[in-house]
Amino acid sequence: MGVLVAGVGLRRTNGEIALAPRLGILGRGFTRSMGSGDQVYRRPDRRWAPRYSFRANLEIEWGSAVLRASTRDISSNGMFIESADPLWIGAGFTAHLVLDRPVKVDCSVKRIETGQGMGVAVTLSEGLHEQRYQDLLTSLSNTGS
Repeated sequence: MGVLVAGVGLRRTNGEIALAPRLGILGRGFTRSMGSGDQVYRRPDRRWAPRYSFRANLEIEWGSAVLRASTRDISSNGMFIESADPLWIGAGFTAHLVLDRPVKVDCSVKRIETGQGMGVAVTLSEGLHEQRYQDLLTSLSNTGS
């Protein structure tokens, strides 16, 4: 449930929520950032796993379509996929990381950054691809990326 903020409306800019003079609702879980001009409320970072900068091409299997995109960063439970045409929140798909040793992961869209892409949660089935994904994360953590 949100908190009613009298005389203020919410406006979304660059993934942030800025307050504009109107009546609006401030959602639970947002923190206030002090600055000049509009007051900006940012959602706290709820990630618990280390995130590594990682660039790789990937293929998205979505129904009978294969879409091409690339990664921006990666963690043990998610990644950010850069795509001009992201899917919608809740959409599920299989992604194939195009690497020397390809990695297949099941993904679910958790957030959209307009004009940038989508943040996804990653699910791994036990076996070869899970081990390759873990090996990739280990190599990234060892290089300090």
